Amino acid sequence: MKITFCCTDTKAEPWLQGLCTALPGADISVWQPGAPQADYAVVWAPPQQFMDEQAGLKALFNIGAGVDGLLKLRLPPQALVVRLDDAGMAVQMAEYVCHAVIRHFREFDGYEADMAAGRWGYRKPRLRSDFPIGVMGLGVLGERVARALVQFEFPINGWSRSPKAIEGVRAFTGAEQFNAFLGASRVLVNLLPLTSDTTNLINKDTLARLQPGAYVINVARGAHLVDEDLLAAIASGHVAGATLDVFRTEPLPAGHAFWSHPRITITPHTSARTLREESIAQIVGKIGALSRCEPIAGIVDAGRGY
Repeated sequence: MKITFCCTDTKAEPWLQGLCTALPGADISVWQPGAPQADYAVVWAPPQQFMDEQAGLKALFNIGAGVDGLLKLRLPPQALVVRLDDAGMAVQMAEYVCHAVIRHFREFDGYEADMAAGRWGYRKPRLRSDFPIGVMGLGVLGERVARALVQFEFPINGWSRSPKAIEGVRAFTGAEQFNAFLGASRVLVNLLPLTSDTTNLINKDTLARLQPGAYVINVARGAHLVDEDLLAAIASGHVAGATLDVFRTEPLPAGHAFWSHPRITITPHTSARTLREESIAQIVGKIGALSRCEPIAGIVDAGRGY
């Protein structure tokens, strides 16, 4: 069995060591142009040349949560595209979103500004019932986030393409219930996969349907959000602010309005990082299952985009 590793901006050596330890009989190497055909590939943002040369792959294991970049390439027609089910990312995402929600709800950003200016003062406590949270996307990460938020006793709404039942979460399903979901939510958390249907989904119309004083948390993909529409909605007062971890161009270009906006908190695409040991264990387990002709979880439907 031959496995090739082609991951942009990722140190290969620790991954190779881990894979070799877990699969001592396998031939595992970093891909170079002209390399021999492999059976399986571990990838992140590979070039088209890789796909063209590795036409015989049985499966591609994507080490990030999103597969939108991979699906833009011409892939070997018989190769399965397999995403990681979790690999330690779900709990990180829950931490990040809960922190962002509570920081906004408790107005900790305002207290931080007061302390920096030498002001000692209090703010009137706000009611959780006034801050219904809408989690948009209820896959592995979205469901974990929704379940975590339930523990803080906010009203939680969830929207997904197919029906989902999560204890403590009011479910909205499909395009016909999307506007009702937005109208029931004051805080919008985006965890959708990026597809042709969801690109630019957070726009002026979407934002206008949220409850007044809305807050936006985007931890999915930058292309979900129309930057100018968010800035306009904040300027109008309808949206109170945002926490953004993902951007259309990364790193975020110098001079972009998000850098210095007083009501926007930004982080460098760090809400949930891939954990190497967990990822390797999952990839090795799935390779073993495939070699035994057993079913595996995480196979991507290219038509749906996730």
